[in-house]
Order: sequence, then C-alpha cells, then structure tokens
Amino acid sequence: MQVKICISFVKELIKKVDMNMLTIKQLLVLTDNYIYLIHDDVSGETAVIDPAEAKPVLDYLAEMNWQLTYILNTHHHLDHVGANVVLKQKTGCQIVAAEVDWDRIPGIDQGLKAGDVITLGAHPIQVFETHGHTNGHIVYYFTEDQAVFCGDTLFVMGCGRLFEGTPEEMYRSLQQLKELPADTRVYCAHEYTEANGRFALSIEPDNECLQEKMRIVAQLRAEQKSTVPSTIEQERVTNPFLRVDSLGVQKTLGLIGVPPVRVFTELRKRKDNW
Repeated sequence: MQVKICISFVKELIKKVDMNMLTIKQLLVLTDNYIYLIHDDVSGETAVIDPAEAKPVLDYLAEMNWQLTYILNTHHHLDHVGANVVLKQKTGCQIVAAEVDWDRIPGIDQGLKAGDVITLGAHPIQVFETHGHTNGHIVYYFTEDQAVFCGDTLFVMGCGRLFEGTPEEMYRSLQQLKELPADTRVYCAHEYTEANGRFALSIEPDNECLQEKMRIVAQLRAEQKSTVPSTIEQERVTNPFLRVDSLGVQKTLGLIGVPPVRVFTELRKRKDNW
C-alpha cells in the first residue's frame, strides 16, 4: 500500500507542474547547484533564485525574451549569490534577501524578515526564517502556487549542514516546512538526492516509500534528469530529518522515546560523518 501511495505522489506532482500559472525554469550550474527562474506571464515579471553564475541566467533570459525583475537570495554563500552584482548591472533588477544578512549579500536592495510577504506579479510569496545552515537563511513560499524555494535548509531526503546555527534552530526550521500543505512542491538548491537517499535507507531500511522513491531516483539519474522538485508529502514519508518521531528512525539511533531535537542532533551528526 505504501508503494502505491508513493507512485501516486509522482503522478500528482507532474499534474500540478502542468497546471501551474507560473513558469519555473531550473538551471544546473557548478556541477550540482540549481538556479531557478520564475516568470509570471501576466505581469511579465521574472525572479531568479540563488544565482551562482550569471551567463546561464542571461542566456535563458535572452532566449525567452524575459526581463529580470528580482533576485531572491536564500542565504549569503557564494554559490547562491555569486552572480548578484553582474545580473544587477546587466538588468537593473532589485536584490532581495534577509535583513540580518544586509552586510553579507552583494548588492542587496530590500531586507526581509519572518512573516514578510512580497509579490511576483499577483503571486504572494511568504518569507520564513530558517536558521541552521546559516544564521540568516530564509525561504520563499509561493502560497497560491504550492511551491517553496528552500535553498540549503531542506533537500530531497536530507537537510543542510549546520555551518552557523544549532541543531535546535535547524529542527525548528524543518518543522516549519514540514507543516506546509502536503502538495507543496519543494525546490531545493542542490542535486544531493542520491547520496541523501542512501543515508536515509541506512536509517530506515524497511521504509517501503523510501525504497520506491530510490527506485524512481535511480531511474531519473540514469537518464541524467533532475530529482527536484519533491513534495512536502514525499518528504514526510522518506526524509529522516522530518521523521525524527518515527519509531524506525529512533530504533536505528538507539534513542526510542527521547525528545525529537535529540534525535535530530544525533541524525545530523551521523550524516556529517557518513
């Protein structure tokens, strides 16, 4: 039964991408980084999320005859902001990022904090602060379009390393995302899925949804296709970092019945050394 549910996730995901009013283009750069271009046909506005390199973005904008309106940064790491200044110089776009990272985001024009809502055309975008990977990490949730752009906080079957934040902060950040509607599409910033899935199987080898997900991932990667986006529903049943209350995860870690933050801390430690 679990396997059938997992397969239905994929069919539902394809249907929702086709129905979406926004055009979302995924660009692969720097081996495993994803840049996202998001275009609203009605307003003509275009946003790029976490541009690591300028040329692929400029080439695609020219190909589609789109004008770049905004850069939306999730955090300050170079592989997410590397093209900020060049794109701003070339297009006159506005750069939007976390207010607390004002001194670390090149070219920033507008600072955001938790609870802020911005728009792309008529599409509202809610801002969540997701500390953990960095102290200024934010994500962008397109509330009416069922899509979250989560940078390096949540990956397909994984989560980001704790470079600046604490396990408690990252746990709270992931809980925020876990509580989004089940059919929310998850657009993360890296193609780490195969390695994440292998680790997840080492934690929950009997998870049938996880087994089926990995069969799909293996097929996609064999065809050199992206494994992103996922959905919140898929992550709830396959991602060990969202499953710290699962008996299977707790048994593997030898932490049955302990507070979930402690389970998460041990899980993140094991992934770091895996």
